[in-house]
Amino acid sequence: MQFFNDGNRKWWILIAMGGVVGLILLDETVVGVALPSVKHDLGLSEVAAHWVINAYLLVFAGLAAAGGKLGDVIGLKRLFIVGVLIFGLASLSAGFAQDGYWIIVARAIQGIGAAVIFPSSMAMVTIAFPKDQRGLALGIYGAIGTVFLALGPLIGGFLTDFFSWRWIFWINPAIAAGITLVVAAAWVDPPREEARARFDFLGFFLLVSGLGLFVFALMQGPEWGWSDAAIRALLIAGLAFLATFVFVEDRTGVPLIDVDLFNNAKFAACNLVLFAAQFSKIAVIVFGAIYLQNSLDMTPLESGLALVAAVGPAPFTAALSGKLADRVGTRVPTLAGLTAAGLALLWIGFAVVSDNYWILLPALLIWGGASPFLFMPPQRAIMNSVPGSKQGQAGGIAMTSQLLGGTIGMAVCGTLFVMTNDFRVVFLSTSVLMLAVLLICWFSIGHEATEASH
Repeated sequence: MQFFNDGNRKWWILIAMGGVVGLILLDETVVGVALPSVKHDLGLSEVAAHWVINAYLLVFAGLAAAGGKLGDVIGLKRLFIVGVLIFGLASLSAGFAQDGYWIIVARAIQGIGAAVIFPSSMAMVTIAFPKDQRGLALGIYGAIGTVFLALGPLIGGFLTDFFSWRWIFWINPAIAAGITLVVAAAWVDPPREEARARFDFLGFFLLVSGLGLFVFALMQGPEWGWSDAAIRALLIAGLAFLATFVFVEDRTGVPLIDVDLFNNAKFAACNLVLFAAQFSKIAVIVFGAIYLQNSLDMTPLESGLALVAAVGPAPFTAALSGKLADRVGTRVPTLAGLTAAGLALLWIGFAVVSDNYWILLPALLIWGGASPFLFMPPQRAIMNSVPGSKQGQAGGIAMTSQLLGGTIGMAVCGTLFVMTNDFRVVFLSTSVLMLAVLLICWFSIGHEATEASH
């Protein structure tokens, strides 16, 4: 199309990629607010309700690295369009769910689509922009996405209260269709090397099996009992598969995940930050919504309005975080974000006993403002640390780390809540994690005074 020329093509791609990441972020927050209504209407247990969130996150996490690698192998454009179609059709199906099994399976299929879309979108933005503009580009990409994130609780609460929770899924296909049209017209895949045409099926099997067994055991432990032989066997088997995965990937010629990349302390630390950031998002958005509705007797719409404080600041600080990383490097914005988020969660943990939203409000605002600093600078550092031929894989690794934070976060927070029925334990445990990651990053992410000039 003549409408897309060399001058504006990269900006249209950036807008489309921001829109698609926003669609996925919207899906996270709208489901969190609507979850109590979904649980009630479909007659789900507490653990089954948590699976509505974690079926999506687990599949997303397990396949993200494969999605990134497939982008390197078969081309980003083709893979992206297929992923959007899967996501849109699965969303439609989830809206028609009549029982727990239906919605959990539909959510898992949504996760397949998201696993293809997300790493591809990050790679496409990175390829479209020169290295010295990537921090800004990823910041804008994140800012567009976080507008959707900020609207998620409000949209989820509004649709659930005035229409039905089913509409939180039915709005996805129309947005996905518009994004697909832009990408089909504007994106041109860079030349591919034939040497990249191999795919590590053994590594893929080991990773998905290990994650699936381990997280399933964590999720079902409270319901089946931690002394249950099946739970212990699943935990051991999951860890064994994951250990074998690392062993195999370190010795194969074309790995699904290049584990040698983690020998770089900065690369490893930045992936750890993404893990912790998504873990904290699950605690604040999902368990925050449950707390507001269960303990403060808010409606879905009221809890959605209340949670805008936790996501509303993000669009204003997302572009700033990327631009700051371009200027001063990764260390300063990342450490600042971890400090602010960790202390905000500590505040929330002590404040929930008051059952007073206004005491929670400042902490929610601080966490929301800090959140982009936990995503944009680490993502930029990860993508800049690999050559162009590995951009898809780097995006997949980054998204695997982030989504593992979500799925492990859902499993751990859900387990803690089911076992204690105490929201304090959820938020204080998450705060401890954030502050521990801060300590690790203090020593692992060095000063980068000259980074922006490279």
